[in-house]
Amino acid sequence: MKLLIIAWRNLWRNKRRTLITVSSVFFGVVLCSLMGSMQEGSYNSLIKNVVDFYAGYMQVQHEEYWDDPNINHSFEQNIELLQQIESETQITYVVPRLESFTLVSSGEKTKGAMVMGIDPEKETQLTAMADKITDGNYLLQDDKGILIGYELAARLSVQPGDTLVLFGQGYHGVTAAGKYPIRGLFKLSNPVLNRQLVYLEINAARELFMADKRLTALVLMVKDNHTMKKILPALKRKITSPYRVMSWEEMFPTLIQQIESDRSSAFVMKGILYLVIMFGIFGTVMMMISERKREFGVMMSIGMQKYTLAFMVFSETLFMGMLGVCLGFLGSMPVVGYFFFHPIPIGGNAAEWMNNLGFEPFMYFAWDAKVFINQVIVVFMITVFVSIFPFIRILRLTEMKALKG
Repeated sequence: MKLLIIAWRNLWRNKRRTLITVSSVFFGVVLCSLMGSMQEGSYNSLIKNVVDFYAGYMQVQHEEYWDDPNINHSFEQNIELLQQIESETQITYVVPRLESFTLVSSGEKTKGAMVMGIDPEKETQLTAMADKITDGNYLLQDDKGILIGYELAARLSVQPGDTLVLFGQGYHGVTAAGKYPIRGLFKLSNPVLNRQLVYLEINAARELFMADKRLTALVLMVKDNHTMKKILPALKRKITSPYRVMSWEEMFPTLIQQIESDRSSAFVMKGILYLVIMFGIFGTVMMMISERKREFGVMMSIGMQKYTLAFMVFSETLFMGMLGVCLGFLGSMPVVGYFFFHPIPIGGNAAEWMNNLGFEPFMYFAWDAKVFINQVIVVFMITVFVSIFPFIRILRLTEMKALKG
């Protein structure tokens, strides 16, 4: 215990040296936490775009629908299926949908669009669609009007109150055609949907496509991704042919591959940053050993054992590491917190490129305990690793060599 007290006091004999080492660790933790938060924030943003704006965490579909998404592979909603879904108490809500594709026309202008039949009340639970109406009103139950994206409206030169003609193919090849007044315009964070998506009340969509009581998907929402992975196997066992339960990860495997690929490249970048931190600490510690050679020689010559002296220096390095890590942990929280609540906007060609891909042009940050804890653990382990070198150096030191400086 006394040795630890001496080691702590030794730190403040040369405050400048101690502060340099502590600062290296401090900025290392802050920078690594910021980088980790930015990395996880970008992944969360990608997942949010998929889950909250369209797919949900899971979907129940006809077993052939995902491979061949046409309305002929829809299914009839039944009580038994709903009971199997609702038996999982961790499912927060179920959103019915009927999706297909049509031409949307106004005057001489025609565009292709995805028509999504929705239950207005349940859909807004998933996508908060009622809050995304920029002009006009949201749909009501049994409404005969439509909602369209503001970009699609601009391309067709229409506004709320105007009428659009939908023309396509319905269930089992019947002609799907109808005239619908525009109730409102919406703006989603995904520009692709703003250009291509049309919402109809689900009964109006069934009437248009001659698909009475049919659905293409039941979207299932849970608390988070961890809950989804927990209940997905049980749902797959309960709900079998002719239905199929798919998670968002199964529906969008390229997104998972993109995240994993980015994690690998980010690991390399973090590795370089950790090396910079390690050599920064190592240089300071070795400088400390070099400056104190004569001091160590005197202490060994008056009877202090090398192991005791090495342990004392090892403790000093650990104290500096722990102090830097703790301060870095506290310092990184407000920095990450600021960027979490104030995402960095991306402009210029990069913003246009992201919009074309369907992503929001912002650099998001994550507020996640593991972002901070992982960096604290890694940087502290680096400090422990660096502390081994002065320990070995002192054990190899002789009194005569030390006294000569």
